[in-house]
Amino acid sequence: MTIEIKVPPLPESVADATVLTWHKKPGDAVKRDENLVDLETDKVVIEVPAAADGILKDIAKPNGTKVNSGELLGSIEAGKAAAVSAPAPAAKAPQKVVEKPAEKMPEQKSDVVLGPSLRRAVGTGEKSLSSVTSQSTGSRTEQRVPMSRLRARVAERLLSAQHNAAILTTFNEVNLQAIMNLRAKYKDSFEKLHGIRLGFMSFFTRAVVEALKKFPAVNASIDGSDIVYHGYYDIGVAVSTDRGLVVPVIRDADQLSLADIEKQVANYSKRARDNQLTMEEITGGTFTITNGGVFGSLLATPILNPPQSAILGMQKIQDRPIVENGQIVIRPMMYLALSYDHRMIDGKESVQFLVTVKELLEDPSRLLLEI
Repeated sequence: MTIEIKVPPLPESVADATVLTWHKKPGDAVKRDENLVDLETDKVVIEVPAAADGILKDIAKPNGTKVNSGELLGSIEAGKAAAVSAPAPAAKAPQKVVEKPAEKMPEQKSDVVLGPSLRRAVGTGEKSLSSVTSQSTGSRTEQRVPMSRLRARVAERLLSAQHNAAILTTFNEVNLQAIMNLRAKYKDSFEKLHGIRLGFMSFFTRAVVEALKKFPAVNASIDGSDIVYHGYYDIGVAVSTDRGLVVPVIRDADQLSLADIEKQVANYSKRARDNQLTMEEITGGTFTITNGGVFGSLLATPILNPPQSAILGMQKIQDRPIVENGQIVIRPMMYLALSYDHRMIDGKESVQFLVTVKELLEDPSRLLLEI
């Protein structure tokens, strides 16, 4: 029995998808629920599993093809074992790199070093070597790679944010010694009890939520000529992946414990790297936190994640001399940057919001008392 492989229903906000990678070729054995092909949208990668055991009969849409919901991708011959004696026919795909015998290859005096994304593109047959890189004589090389759907969407949204919002940034710095002391004192018992390490993101998320309660405009968004004040706190956490930046959302963060937040952040980070996030998990959000400090950024201005009105940028923790009670001491300091839409958030509100976050982090007991 032949079973058709079709593009699953795409979310309302996604017009189409691109066939990213076929993991099988015609003639290969497949198992029920095994991932056959990845479809890339401008937000997530969608896996299409096999509906039954059998062999992959054919591929109708090769890598790089744009497809819509319900379109035929290929078919499976259900219940049939893969032939062992006969070689499987190759999957249809754009140009592939064919390895020729060494004696027939022209002599080349320069090498092209491909990055991970290029090696994947060539290795999977998604693109030919000539389509992703061009080589000249000597050591001068160039690489040309089609922009991924996700990267193109990120570029579009960031450009839109720059054009359509009045973005300003205010800065402050926070002394993380109190949080460092807490983590050092309770990290072992916390991990033993909750099964997760106590990081910084949970403290920042809780501090942001408490500050948003005091300054609701920072948790709001503009919809046409209206301001929408959100009565909930869905905090986006920016995660960097090989495909680009994604922002999974911690829903109802005000109702979560530090351990709950740490578990969600760890889960989102792992699944983002594995391209396993769902559309629902990266949609929405009322405020975003991004941590450029993990890459060594000392001071940077984050850009808004529309339609949100503000975003907090965490920077690198660095020991610096500061004055406490008239004495110069060394403390673990971090610069904070709040970018905001000045159309709806006044400078006074932005400064007071960031000062509130700073005060909560420098005295974490206030998070428990909600003061």
